[in-house]
Amino acid sequence: MITTRDLTKMYGRLAAVQEVDLEVREGDRYGLLGPNGSGKTTLVRMLLGLVFATKGEIEVLGQPVPKRVKQVLPAIGAMVEGPGAYPHLSGRTNLRIFDAAGPGGSRTDRERRIGEALERVGLAGIDRRPVRAYSLGMRQRLGLAAALLRQPRLLVLDEPTNGLDPRGIREIRELLTELNGAGTTVFLSSHLLAEIEAFCTRVGVMDRGRLVLQDELAKLREPTGRVVLGTPEPDKVVALLDGKVEHRDGHTLTVRHPDPADLNAELIAAGIRVTDFAAERRSLEQVVLEATTTSSDRVDARGEAP
Repeated sequence: MITTRDLTKMYGRLAAVQEVDLEVREGDRYGLLGPNGSGKTTLVRMLLGLVFATKGEIEVLGQPVPKRVKQVLPAIGAMVEGPGAYPHLSGRTNLRIFDAAGPGGSRTDRERRIGEALERVGLAGIDRRPVRAYSLGMRQRLGLAAALLRQPRLLVLDEPTNGLDPRGIREIRELLTELNGAGTTVFLSSHLLAEIEAFCTRVGVMDRGRLVLQDELAKLREPTGRVVLGTPEPDKVVALLDGKVEHRDGHTLTVRHPDPADLNAELIAAGIRVTDFAAERRSLEQVVLEATTTSSDRVDARGEAP
């Protein structure tokens, strides 16, 4: 669905995106992570032909971009850098203008598609209200409605849950899951680890303009070889396992063991009561921290210790 090779964007001497090889496959729920300023939005804009690359290749839906971007845009729904809208007009009127101006819009079923899009994003009851009266979360919903007008094969979303409350975030996540289940590939960029971890199946991590990590989320979160268990008899576990307990916090123990099933059987055979038992996995936060070196809001003086 999306492939880039050696993709680079320079602004003078500043490399906003450097030698990125991106791969988004059909059916993916792909999350692009990185702090603000890491190059995510510039990369997304290049994928849509809004910014020209300095060097490298882009292929979207089997076509080169930007050379043939007009051929693929009708099959793409996109929201980049927040939704744009005429503030004095209603959400419905804004969607009419967007659909009429965009590629591939059909006038005959426009009103039906607009109504369905507003309903799906939770704005059907307020579409006559001027957009200037919308909250930030409502504007995000309107931008997503615009992206859904033409039942896209590919959704490209930049920070789609920005400004939404927890319930709204969950609703949008459920909607994107539904769309993906019906065949839409979803590519979204975000700095929210929890949302990427809850929704995405594949993850890419940007740092200083480079794609420093790209893999299946399940593979990145493979078991660490440790088991976290809870027991009212921690002293017995420590004595039984003879040095395999790496950390103890009250009745919770972290044990290094190659086979959780064998460990569980050993504890049962020894008659030790266990209240909690789970193989430890790396969190997405740990994965990202190991892969990146920058922070979006830290500024240290040159030559001085932080």
